[in-house]
Amino acid sequence: MAAVKGTAVPSMNRIVTTSVPASGAGVSAVISVGREGDQEPLAPRTSSTDAPTGRAQRFVQGRDIPQEWWRLFKSPALNALIERALQNNPTLQGTMSALRAAKEGVYAQQGRYFPLVQANFNPTRQRTASVLAPVLNCTPATPQLCANPFDLYTAQVLVSYTFDVWGLNRRTVESLQARADAQRFQVEAAYLALTANVVVAAVTEAALRGQIDATNDLIAANKKMLDILRRQLDTGFANRSEVAAQEAALAQVEATLPPLRKALALQRDLLAALAGGYPSEGPRETFKLANLQLPQDLPVSLPSQLIEQRPDVRFAEELLHSASAEVGVATANMLPNFTISANGGYINTALAGLISPANSFWLLAGNATHTVFDGFSLLHQLRGSNAAYDQAAWAYKSTVVGAVQNVTDALRALQNDADALKAARDFERAAKISFDLARQQVEAGNANILLLLTAQSTYLQSVIQVVQARAARLADTAALFQALGGGWWNRVVPPTEKILNVGTGDAAILVDKYNFY
Repeated sequence: MAAVKGTAVPSMNRIVTTSVPASGAGVSAVISVGREGDQEPLAPRTSSTDAPTGRAQRFVQGRDIPQEWWRLFKSPALNALIERALQNNPTLQGTMSALRAAKEGVYAQQGRYFPLVQANFNPTRQRTASVLAPVLNCTPATPQLCANPFDLYTAQVLVSYTFDVWGLNRRTVESLQARADAQRFQVEAAYLALTANVVVAAVTEAALRGQIDATNDLIAANKKMLDILRRQLDTGFANRSEVAAQEAALAQVEATLPPLRKALALQRDLLAALAGGYPSEGPRETFKLANLQLPQDLPVSLPSQLIEQRPDVRFAEELLHSASAEVGVATANMLPNFTISANGGYINTALAGLISPANSFWLLAGNATHTVFDGFSLLHQLRGSNAAYDQAAWAYKSTVVGAVQNVTDALRALQNDADALKAARDFERAAKISFDLARQQVEAGNANILLLLTAQSTYLQSVIQVVQARAARLADTAALFQALGGGWWNRVVPPTEKILNVGTGDAAILVDKYNFY
């Protein structure tokens, strides 16, 4: 496993024997070749066909990913919707608020590097029992001090400092900082997931619209055939059973429309939610496959910094870093603590004249504390930290393996999507010829209703397959960009964070005057 920066574990050696690709080159070899006998090597380009979005895609070695990768689809409507989603999506905004909270936790812990200084003013009125102690400095010469009850005013400054001899505070800060960094990659993961989900949802909407349009076209053709058969029935060239069969075929095709319209409505609601709106505020944009271009040049191998670029891998790495630091915290808790403290101030029975040399006092003290016996609680806490470190290490390896799998799956999917579109286009072309010939026979009066019905059903199926294959190429292209990390490392300006007014529901941009976040 690649070493995690700054994660040396005090008091013991922690060796994790895992085989994780240490660079993008090693991962690329896995992707490009695969296990011998399992898969064919990845071709340098996909197949092509004459259908829209049917051009070949080229896999370019070492190609970087632009930060706004979705612009490669050349759709202004898609670009506008994603920009609005990045501004208003509540999930993304929530992760940024969590990052701000995590950073504040780090800043709060860093304050323990400095001495604790407190000021105290304590006015009291009290009565003491004379059998236990005399009243202050009561003497016959000072009758004013013999009042009981009496007032007492104390003003003091207290200073204490705990030496970080064993790195307890340092490792605590390190753990919190690692978790803040992990949250930063959660923001990047949410950003990437949001943009990819919007792209896929837009492609799905376009595919549904394409299927609805194809179904409507076939319904129109079926109605035309039904009219012809009815005229032939009136003139005696067709019988009633043939007309009834065509009527049933028309009804069957029409029955496929409501589910498609339902799916389209649900997809529109999803796009509205991703953009941070309600269904009634549905997106203004509509999407069709004809308005989405297929990116031609795609990365075939992972950049050498893949492990540094996948947000989920970086998130797992930072959790491993935090778990390592927690081992140091548990170790330091088993060692002595050294603290010095001092306080000084003034005390008097009257507020007037409180600040006076005669009323001053001070105290300087040191303290060394070490736990001798606690029922082995600290020991078990240390062992628990070790186990948590092991868990984080396995989670890191699992994430890396999953990342490699995602990229491999996306590349293989793109290769097979192109083949599927080519096959679907050939199927559509042949089915169209068969349907046209059957229709011509019906129009000429040589009705063969079984042939016509079979040709209609086959043609509808072929058209839907072409639409679905076109959408699959677009969606899997987006999946590849997501699997490669989405190019967040090329972003110049971070996402805009907003503050939500719970009372009104309005959001305002967070103003960070001091660059804390």
